[in-house]
Amino acid sequence: MTENATAPRPVIVAGVDGSPTSREALRWAAEEARLRTATLRVVCGWEWSSPFNLIGPALEYAAPDADTPSMEELTRAKVEELLTGTLGEEPGVPVEVRVVQGPATRVLVDASEGATLIVVGTRGHSGIKGAVLGSVSRHVTQHARCNVVVVRDSRDLAAGE
Repeated sequence: MTENATAPRPVIVAGVDGSPTSREALRWAAEEARLRTATLRVVCGWEWSSPFNLIGPALEYAAPDADTPSMEELTRAKVEELLTGTLGEEPGVPVEVRVVQGPATRVLVDASEGATLIVVGTRGHSGIKGAVLGSVSRHVTQHARCNVVVVRDSRDLAAGE
């Protein structure tokens, strides 16, 4: 059997929100993408009403003018910064970044469509210390349309939690 040279690469999705646990998930997903010769798709959902966005606590945001970046542009810049800060300038795999307005639960479940694997952290910015799974990771494990890996924060592992 010969491999079709035009077959699309598998896709591994990494859900990020800027939290330490999402950085761990991003590292894990990038290594898995490298091992599987897959594309790494980095996905971040953002909402106006969220008390925490990737850029930190919700900000008062004035009506944009021509010189003011949109929330989507600000979030995309933060995701790019997170990506470079976590994986370096050359991550070693093809990378796509998707910044989507909407609740993280919906955005990540939608991103799982057609993916080989989705990788999320146990808890994001709003996670409660000591919780086994956060609400987003729990929702993704229950509703994703592909296999899911939930990555624990290495600091929790070192502390024996």
